[in-house]
Amino acid sequence: MSKQQLMTGNEAIARGVYEAGVRFAAAYPGTPSTEILENIATYKEISAQWSPNEKVALEVAFGASIGGARSFASMKHVGLNVAADPFFTIAYTGGNAGLVVVTADEPGQHSSQNEQDNRNYARHAKVPMFEPADSSECKAMTKFAFEMSEKHETPVLIRVTTRVCHSKSLVELEPRQEKEIVPYVKNASKYVCVPANARVRRAEVEKRLDALKAYSNNCEWNTIEDNGKDVGVIASGMAINYAKEVFGSDANYLKIGFSYPLPMTLMENFLKGLKKVYIIEENDEYIEDAVKMLGFKHICYGKYAPDGSRFLPAFGELTSDVIRKAVTGKDVVVPSYDRSKVVGRPPALCAGCPHRGFFYELGKRKDVIVSGDIGCYTLGFASPYNAMDCNCCMGASISGANGIQKVLDMVEGNKKRVVGVLGDSTFFHSGMTSLLDIVYNKGTAISVILDNRITGMTGHQQNPGTGFTAQGEPTEIVDIEGIVKALGIKNIRVIDPNDLKLVRETFDWAISLNEPSVIITRYPCVLKKMSMHDKNEWPNVYQNRCKVDSDKCIGCKACLRSGCPAISLKDKKAVIDDTMCVGCTVCKQICPKAAIN
Repeated sequence: MSKQQLMTGNEAIARGVYEAGVRFAAAYPGTPSTEILENIATYKEISAQWSPNEKVALEVAFGASIGGARSFASMKHVGLNVAADPFFTIAYTGGNAGLVVVTADEPGQHSSQNEQDNRNYARHAKVPMFEPADSSECKAMTKFAFEMSEKHETPVLIRVTTRVCHSKSLVELEPRQEKEIVPYVKNASKYVCVPANARVRRAEVEKRLDALKAYSNNCEWNTIEDNGKDVGVIASGMAINYAKEVFGSDANYLKIGFSYPLPMTLMENFLKGLKKVYIIEENDEYIEDAVKMLGFKHICYGKYAPDGSRFLPAFGELTSDVIRKAVTGKDVVVPSYDRSKVVGRPPALCAGCPHRGFFYELGKRKDVIVSGDIGCYTLGFASPYNAMDCNCCMGASISGANGIQKVLDMVEGNKKRVVGVLGDSTFFHSGMTSLLDIVYNKGTAISVILDNRITGMTGHQQNPGTGFTAQGEPTEIVDIEGIVKALGIKNIRVIDPNDLKLVRETFDWAISLNEPSVIITRYPCVLKKMSMHDKNEWPNVYQNRCKVDSDKCIGCKACLRSGCPAISLKDKKAVIDDTMCVGCTVCKQICPKAAIN
């Protein structure tokens, strides 16, 4: 008897990896892909690891594939930018055993700095690509992708989106199919990509694409639903579900699940006889461009209408309400309510977060420019701190700070200093090379590593500084201060970021120097599950509470500038929510009347 289970797309991909007989998996955490590796790590048959960054994750998975084991790597969409260097070359070589890569795209930018469409990577690298529409397809396509990878000697890309990753549907559970490790045979002409070998492999890529084009037009993943209408819909991934909510049985459908190479012949046959076709896809005009290339621009309604005007939005998720408005011109009817009573809830640093005291002090400095990075601490840009001037991508804080400082130093009389701020996991990801750039090129920017002992923003994944692997095994704790010294930094201070006087003094020290310095703020995330090592270092952490003496409080609101969500005003006096406060004492140090104890 078959067994079904309700799973998210991420859980289903992990299940597909397990059932496919995969032995090795690597990733770097990043929403919305994080839970894939977390779930894979629960299967004892698979060696699963968090790598320092996505490039390393793909490279080690590729190495495992050369070694003869089915291997897997996953990352969010911007992570594939980091892994693009090996990705394009692995497309030439393929592996010894199956190799599958997942990219989790973010239409709508729920937690990402851009909205790039990674379907373009498949076309650019000439790598076959699947786009599952639900959890069941996530599992099925993942399993099949390994078969395709081995048959055609190619990595396979699976592109999912936030809604696919986090929505749930029923998944058929099947037993794991054990795959023996393929014996390694030395083959330099395949794996050593010097130009002479790579040119030969390049020709093989084109032969492979010809076979995959034929497959795309006749495969189970690209299907037509003929409802006898003269209106059609072409969609891929989650967008097919949005489309069906809008059109129901009033349209014919071409559902594309294997989207590179696109099924051009199948598309052409579907389009013939239609009076109008809607192309529903997130984000770029990937399918739409192909439809127009086939000569059907006059009936095509995608991001653009036939007359060239905008039809569907250029960005964001194409949910059913968005599609319906584009098609009918009508908004979805929603119950009326008093919008003035809806309180905005922007993201905020947690009560007791060790970053708050640091940003409180940094934000008061008018003589600095702050180059930020990707993590919880990006919220330092917002009120009440206003302590970040720019951020770009993982690791760019330090290298960006170096560039800004270099130019400011060209201005006669300049007294501004630049501070680059990033977290511990981000430092391991790509901050080390940025710091090396400062040392090697004689920069003077100040670098701050916010070591909260965990990868915080994506949900507390382990990293090289935590002492545990992805599967919970104790491992070496990498010493950040030791790395900083080894990179050539001579001026280093490790501080408690909740001690505001110490933070101020440390900033004064760093600013006074005319050479590079590194400040390491070391204090555990308030939500972290403390390890024995943590408990030994901080035996009394987060065990106290702060209280306001209402007789002393004058309602000056100074404590609110700490940005702590546990503090509010009641009858013009500060109050602290005892269920949220963890006794970090930042507010106590700020209060000018000693009203907090």
